[in-house]
Amino acid sequence: MALAGPSRLLSLAVRLLLEPRRNVVVRDSDQSLPVVRIPRALQRRQEQRRSGRGSFQRPVLVQPGPLLVSARRPELNQPARLTLGRWEQAPLASRGWKHRRSRRDHFSIERVQQEAPALRNLSSRGSFVDLGLEPRVLLALQEAVPEVVQPTSVQSKTIPPLLRGRHILCAAETGSGKTLSYLLPLFQRLLRAPDLDSRSSTAPRGLVLVPSRELAEQVQAVAQSLGRYLGLQVIEFGGGLGMSRLKLQLSKRPSADVLVATPGALWKALKSQLISLHHLNFIVLDEVDTLLDESFLELVDYILEKSLIAESPAELEDPFNPKAQLVMVGATFPEGLNQLLSKVTSPDSLTTITSSKLHCIMPHVRQTFMRLKGAEKVTELVQILKQHDKVNKTEPSGTVLVFCNSASTVNWLGYILDDHKIQHLRLQGQMPASMRAGIFQSFQKGSPNILVCTDIASRGLDSIHVEVVINYDFPPTLQDYIHRAGRVGRVGSEVPGSVISFVTHPWDVSLVQKIELAARRRRSLPGLTSSVRDSLPQQA
Repeated sequence: MALAGPSRLLSLAVRLLLEPRRNVVVRDSDQSLPVVRIPRALQRRQEQRRSGRGSFQRPVLVQPGPLLVSARRPELNQPARLTLGRWEQAPLASRGWKHRRSRRDHFSIERVQQEAPALRNLSSRGSFVDLGLEPRVLLALQEAVPEVVQPTSVQSKTIPPLLRGRHILCAAETGSGKTLSYLLPLFQRLLRAPDLDSRSSTAPRGLVLVPSRELAEQVQAVAQSLGRYLGLQVIEFGGGLGMSRLKLQLSKRPSADVLVATPGALWKALKSQLISLHHLNFIVLDEVDTLLDESFLELVDYILEKSLIAESPAELEDPFNPKAQLVMVGATFPEGLNQLLSKVTSPDSLTTITSSKLHCIMPHVRQTFMRLKGAEKVTELVQILKQHDKVNKTEPSGTVLVFCNSASTVNWLGYILDDHKIQHLRLQGQMPASMRAGIFQSFQKGSPNILVCTDIASRGLDSIHVEVVINYDFPPTLQDYIHRAGRVGRVGSEVPGSVISFVTHPWDVSLVQKIELAARRRRSLPGLTSSVRDSLPQQA
């Protein structure tokens, strides 16, 4: 009986195992079988397990030598000696950054050269004398800016055609010496031209148009330091004032050869007939890409209509009927330039000068991108600023620029830094003119050494003491990124610069991926040149 139990259980088990097969055999052929669907994700996972079974994890190979891109994940690093082809797929460190799990990821575009690109092509034989400048202009340059000994590549390309009377569009990377490239030849032209008793602040012989009061103050300081040794008077004419204040400002100003003005202030003065532009020998649009933006375009259009711009270099030689030479400089190619020029002169008369590194990622500045949540940005910023302050106490260091996208963010962030006892300055466009006056000059002197600002401080302002640029809000366009990053690593900078960008939104990630791809392929940033290069002739 003891053996009967196990044998009966064994037979029962056999019957149960064979029962499904009997059912399949006897079932009608027209009757469909039950279908079990396996999710595709589970199928892929099983296939990956089968393919990975018996294999080993491949180690990450770290190639010797400096890196062009260093990422948190070492397999995404790119050596500096490797350049990806145009059609070669790039392993982007920011590829998955639109997913929330990418938080706290980061990568850096490393510094691959020590000096600014504008200084790399300097020749030991090249000098300002070879460019055609007169001895008295060279002497003024030596006295006013003694640290400038040799011309940069941009200055070498720009000064000779300006001396020949050509209209110029100069587009070059930030900090390449564009201000001196137009001031020196245009001042020489003023010295050659007769005065005709028109030396007056209401009828200047030269005009430099800039987008902000801070840049107007800076250009006026550089121009006046040169003019002092040449007998030329330069005054600045900023905005933010009512008509009565503008009249009082002009009445108190001394006679001037060159006027440095903002579009708003000059437009008001022209409308009220306080200033005449009929005696201009030259007109300069500095930061022309910003001046042709929607906020300035109508004002600039009106100012150019009131100016007598020469059609050819021959018209510049008439001493009794002067016409203006047109000069436009900027760090990016402006849109809508062809339509604007067609109203005042022929686009064919324009000489286009570009640098080899235009619209490229600066190779001498380290640029770090950090993927953060919005709530994490304040903590990260405070930590960076406190670390910089700690280093500044032990050894001299540069200043810090913190960029925000709106005036309200500047004010709010300022209150946060006040709570953390971090001394700083604020600069944004909604401040009254009386408050804005002198803020950037105080920051340049390093008292205090942190400036929280909007893009008003990203256009043209010389900042050779800036060591770190922090994009608290990532810039909305690639043009804005170029201008912000251009505040460090300028010609004559005393400290090696770096840029730190906080990346929060999906649209920020899209721009970061374009920047990373351009850096890995060593190409210019996309979408910045097509609208102008197709319509402007490239001339020697």
